[in-house]
Amino acid sequence: MRWLGFIALLWFSLPGTTAERKLVLAHYMPWYESKAVSGQWGWHWTMNKFQPDKVVQGRRELASHYRPLICAYDSNDPHALECHALLMKFAGIDGAILDWYGIRKHNDYAVIHRNSQHFIKYLKRAGLKFAVCYEDQTVKHMVTAKILPTAQDVPHGQEVMRWLQTNWFRDPAYVQNGDRPLLLVFGPQHFTAAQWPQLTSGLKPAPATYALPHLTSRLPGSGAFGWPPVHGGKRLTPANWNQYLNDLDQRAADGESIIAAVFPKFHDIYREADLHDSYGYLDDQNGQTFEQTLDRAWRGKARIIQIATWNDFGEGTIIEPTQEFGYRYLESLQGRRAKIDPAFHFIPADLRLPVMLYQLRKHDPKIKELDPHYDAIAQQLFSNRTVEARKTLLALWNRVKP
Repeated sequence: MRWLGFIALLWFSLPGTTAERKLVLAHYMPWYESKAVSGQWGWHWTMNKFQPDKVVQGRRELASHYRPLICAYDSNDPHALECHALLMKFAGIDGAILDWYGIRKHNDYAVIHRNSQHFIKYLKRAGLKFAVCYEDQTVKHMVTAKILPTAQDVPHGQEVMRWLQTNWFRDPAYVQNGDRPLLLVFGPQHFTAAQWPQLTSGLKPAPATYALPHLTSRLPGSGAFGWPPVHGGKRLTPANWNQYLNDLDQRAADGESIIAAVFPKFHDIYREADLHDSYGYLDDQNGQTFEQTLDRAWRGKARIIQIATWNDFGEGTIIEPTQEFGYRYLESLQGRRAKIDPAFHFIPADLRLPVMLYQLRKHDPKIKELDPHYDAIAQQLFSNRTVEARKTLLALWNRVKP
């Protein structure tokens, strides 16, 4: 009867169960701009070198080794955001951790802030959660660019934290860790251990903060979240990244709070873009890297799992559907969730529906005439009426065939 005990253990740690469950969250980059929506190809598609208007053998030139299945999109396009939120929902993902650059206008920070607010609307419509990974390196960059006086870095950080508390931390859809809002910090890369308490001291309740494992000393009282451990341009073997995850698990065994890390691969474009040397390489292993890191996270002590990432095309850590890998990662997540959670009823065919709807919205010559009709199909998908939506979508697809 040991297998029954094993199934019960997994059941009580999974999304959709009645006991305290693991949350599966995807790290999300809201920073892409397309010419069709924003009037230009943003830096994250070009990195000031690649030309997305150039298409060779059906392959658009992008700052990535990989191509989105829905083609290069805009993070402020409601149709792309609708598609992403529905894909997450049907894959069994509980929400997104937004890679967030604060509230000040500098570089593309304001665009990322706007896009984050836009995507949150679709996450909430899908019944999903959201949280923030704050990039405090933005403060360093603003000080260097003389956008922000050095002496104003802490007051600015306090302003950012107050904005988060007022606008997002208290949102019912915001992820809570116990009775505290979850806040990841990618680093920290600017604020020191002495400064962070000043930033969060006025927040009630104070956020539950998490830093990268090697930088937790810079964020007092924080837990640790894992990330693909590439560094120094090295090619990581499974033994390398398993040791990294072993070390993270040991921190949990020692009583530290951690967020488990799941990743599919790491294959950045930085050297090809002439920005700097590659951080390194972590092989996909025909999907086994994702399967193995996911299995470790599911069996581990961490209550929260972060998938790194949904869509960082520059670093090649994507699990959203791509031309190269199709729905591989989402089908894996979906299958694992469906085997354990009887309330979860989505199937691989459902993952095709948001993409089909997106492509119809973009390619249907009668889009203006049929837009309300497509909106009704979207509502069916958000309401889990996938059988109805599939029938209508297939009929339209056969007519248009984009």
